[in-house]
Amino acid sequence: MRILTDIPDEDVAKLDALAAQSKSSRAATIREAVKLYLVQADNSKDWIERWAGLWEDRDDIPDGVEYQRAMREDRRPYEDI
Repeated sequence: MRILTDIPDEDVAKLDALAAQSKSSRAATIREAVKLYLVQADNSKDWIERWAGLWEDRDDIPDGVEYQRAMREDRRPYEDI
């Protein structure tokens, strides 16, 4: 569906800069912005299911439990206190 709308020149300039930065078209950038706005405006908890596990395939983020264990490695066990 096509929608005509008036957007101030200042906003169009910012939009074009964003589009150039992400190497996408102005229209694609507007579609993405509308989608993000609608997701943020949605007060339901569906976002939990949509975004759960989003970073599970990333190698640059360490496991949270392993991080906690490493941070506590130098502490004495509670039994020794």
